[in-house]
Amino acid sequence: MFAQGHADPKLLEETPKPSAEELEALVQQRTAALRSLSARLLRVQDEERRRLARELHDSTGQTLTALKIQLANLHKWLRTGEPASESFAQVNALADQALQEIRTTSYLLYPPLLEEAGFCSAARWYVEGFVKRSNIQVRLHLASIERLSRPIEIALFRILQETLTNIYRHSASRTADIRLSQEANTATLEVQDYGQGIPARLLDQFKRAGTGTGVGFAGMQERIEDLGGQLEIISAKAGTVVRVTVPVATTPAGSGEIANSAGAVAS
Repeated sequence: MFAQGHADPKLLEETPKPSAEELEALVQQRTAALRSLSARLLRVQDEERRRLARELHDSTGQTLTALKIQLANLHKWLRTGEPASESFAQVNALADQALQEIRTTSYLLYPPLLEEAGFCSAARWYVEGFVKRSNIQVRLHLASIERLSRPIEIALFRILQETLTNIYRHSASRTADIRLSQEANTATLEVQDYGQGIPARLLDQFKRAGTGTGVGFAGMQERIEDLGGQLEIISAKAGTVVRVTVPVATTPAGSGEIANSAGAVAS
């Protein structure tokens, strides 16, 4: 008999040991996987930066350009002694608009509501703004849940942003449904549109290799896998459903809330 916790030496001798070539192949395989993951993360980061740059250029940049033009006009009128009260009002309005756009961009990067009140409140705030910007009708079905851990709430919020952005850019859908539910120790977020769907070959390529659909879905998958969850994408001519399921551990801080509708139709 052998003491508890000690293996039979004969069994250890009989267990085949991997050859040097097999170990080298395993190291190379894992190194390649790590490099692929690192490259994906960098692409996701670059995509986020590109979006931020475009948002600043297309909105705040244009506002500040108009403000600069009005300031030049003011300078000319002040030199000639012409009335400039209307121009002063325009400058003030443009400055207010630029401040609002910068505040909105800052909130989109990391909304204070996400940390202060949780995912439901942040989702409702974001969807209200999305509806105004896109004219897409969004119905929220957010169950009453306890506060989730910070990494999970951030991941769900980023996935919500990404899926709504995809709907606006690619689906041509005029409506969307967002559902959040929690059962036992899992939380499920589902975003559904009713547009033209993802081409079958691209969706198949993504499911097989994680490529073919841009960095958006790849970023979602990495976020969810990092949390031990699953990403499911179902797409056809009638639209697309993006569903993420993550294991959760509720936090004592904060309480659940029911969010019905965000600038759209309550269910």
